[in-house]
Amino acid sequence: MSEYQAPLKEMRFVMQELAGLEQVVSLPGFEEASPDVVDAILEEAARFSGEVLSPLNRVGDRDGAKWKDTVVTTSPGFKEAYRQFVDNGWNGLGCDPEFGGQGLPRLLSTAVSEMWKASNHAFSLCPMLTQGAIEALMIAGTDEQKAAYLPNLVSGEWTGTMNLTEPSAGSDLAAVRSRAEPVGDGTYRIFGQKIFITYGEHDMTDNIVHLVLARTPNAPEGVKGISLFVVPKFLLKADGTPGERNDVYCVSIEHKLGIHGSPTAVLAFGDHGGAVGTLVGEENRGLEYMFIMMNAARFNVGLEGLGDAERAYQRAVVYARERIQGTEVGVRGGPKVPIIQHPDVRRMLLSMRARIEAMRALAYVTAAAQDNAHAATDAASRDKARAFADLLIPVVKGWSTESAIDIASLGVQVHGGMGYIEETGAAQHLRDARITAIYEGTTAIQANDLIGRKIAREKAATILVVIADIRAATAQLDGDLAAIGARQNAAVDALEKAVSWIVANYSSDPKAVHAGAVPFLHLFGIVAGGWQLGRAAVIARNKLSAGETDLFWAAKLATTRFYADHFLTQAAGLAESVLAGAAGTLELADDSF
Repeated sequence: MSEYQAPLKEMRFVMQELAGLEQVVSLPGFEEASPDVVDAILEEAARFSGEVLSPLNRVGDRDGAKWKDTVVTTSPGFKEAYRQFVDNGWNGLGCDPEFGGQGLPRLLSTAVSEMWKASNHAFSLCPMLTQGAIEALMIAGTDEQKAAYLPNLVSGEWTGTMNLTEPSAGSDLAAVRSRAEPVGDGTYRIFGQKIFITYGEHDMTDNIVHLVLARTPNAPEGVKGISLFVVPKFLLKADGTPGERNDVYCVSIEHKLGIHGSPTAVLAFGDHGGAVGTLVGEENRGLEYMFIMMNAARFNVGLEGLGDAERAYQRAVVYARERIQGTEVGVRGGPKVPIIQHPDVRRMLLSMRARIEAMRALAYVTAAAQDNAHAATDAASRDKARAFADLLIPVVKGWSTESAIDIASLGVQVHGGMGYIEETGAAQHLRDARITAIYEGTTAIQANDLIGRKIAREKAATILVVIADIRAATAQLDGDLAAIGARQNAAVDALEKAVSWIVANYSSDPKAVHAGAVPFLHLFGIVAGGWQLGRAAVIARNKLSAGETDLFWAAKLATTRFYADHFLTQAAGLAESVLAGAAGTLELADDSF
C-alpha cells in the first residue's frame, strides 16, 4: 500500500507565487522565516508525515482508540509518534515565542498542517484542538492561567480540548446546561456532561486541559449566559506539575464511521463532588471566547478536507497507473492498457486534482491574510486582511470539506470494485472525510455565517472588493488563456448577481435567502478557487513563454482549463439556485416529507 508523499513542489509554488511568502516573511516578527529555514521545515515535515504518520494512518483505522473503565488507550504507535512530534518541536511552530513557540507565519504552519492531515487525519486532530485552546487562553486567559498552562500546551507536553456540545444541545449552544458553581477565590465547581469531545481522554500526555462552556447560577438564558472555564484533567501542584485527579472522567468513546484513531469522548464533570475550574475572561462571555477556538478550528478543518482529498487523489493515481484493464479507446485489437489512459478515469482524476489545487491555493492565500491581519504595520492593512480572512474562512471550511467528500468518493470510483474493499485503503479516506463537513459547524452553519455576518450585515462591502480583485485578475486571462477568462468572467457575473440578491432580500425574506445559503457557499468557493487557478495559469504561461520546459507549468495550464470547463460552468446554475431555489425548498408541507 502506497504511503503519503507531500506535494512539496506544488506547496512551494502556491506559498511563493500565490500567497506571497516573500511579503509575509517581511512582516515584523517573522524575520526568522528565511528561505532556508522555510525549506528545511517543509522538507522535514514531509519526511515526518511520510515516514512516521502515514504508516500509522491504516493502523489507527483498523485498531482504533479503546476505552475501558474511564481510561482511553490510543492506537498502536500513536503515543510514540506523538512523543516524536513534541520532541521535534512541531506543536509550537506558529505559537508565541513568549511561551516557547517558534513564532513562524501562519502560512508556513498551514502548509505543515496540511501534511499532518493528509498523512494521518486522526492523529492530526489532537494538536489541532490544542492550538485552539492556546489561542483562546492567549486572548482571554489571565496572566496566571497563561503562566500555568501555555508553556506546556505550546510545547505539546499537555493537550487541549474544546467542550461545547451536550446531549440536549447539539449545535444550539443556547441550550447548554452544564453549570458552574462559585466556591471562592475565583474557583468554580463544574457539573454536567459533554459529548463529541475530540481527544477528551487519551494516554499520550500526562495532562489534558479542557476548556468548558457552562452557566453560572445567575446567568441569563441563551447564549448570553454562557461562560468559559479551564478545567485540567489533573489539578496543578504549587510547582505547576500535575497533581490530584480532577473530577472529570471519560464515561465512553463514540463508535464512528471514520477517524477511528481519534478518540471522541463523552466526558462527565462533577459526578464526585464537582470538577475544579477557573473562569476564562469575563463571566457570560464564554461563547465569544470559544469562537476564538472555533474560528481557528474551522480553518483547520478546511485543511483536513484538503488533506483527505490529496491523500485520496494520490492513492487513486497510483492505482490508475498500475491497474491494467481494457484497450485504449479507439484502438481495435490493441494491448491492454493502464486505466489512467481511459478518458473517464482521466476525467475523474482531473476532477480531483483541479479542485485540490484550487482548495490549496485558497487556503494558503487565506492563511497569508491571517498573517497580515496579525502583523501588518498599519491598521488599514490589518483591517483589510482580517476582513478578507473572515470572509474566506467559512468557504475554506465548507467548500473544501464538501469537495473532499466528493473527491474521496471519486477515489473509490477510480479503484472500481476494489475501492469498496478495505484492503486498498481508498474507503478510509471517504469515511474519514465525511465528518469534516459536520464538526466545528456544519456546511449550513458556515453558509449562514457567510451570507449573514459576512455579506448581509456589511452590505457586501468585503466581498465586492474581492469580486473587483477577481475581475482584475481575470483580465490577464487573454490570448491563449481567453477561453479560461471567458469562463471566469461568466462565473464572476453569476457570483455578483447572487450577492446583490442576498443583500436586497436578506431582511425582507430571510428564509428564502437561507434556503440558498449552501448553494451560494459552493458558488463562491468555485469562483474563488477559479480565481486562484487563473492566477496560476498566467504565471505558468509566462514561464513557458520564457522558455521553461518543466512539465509542471504545462500541467498548470491543463488543470486550470479543466477546472474552467467543468467547474466554473456550474456557477450560473448555482446562482439560479440561490435566486430561485427557495420556492421548491419551502413549499412542501412538513407532513409531506
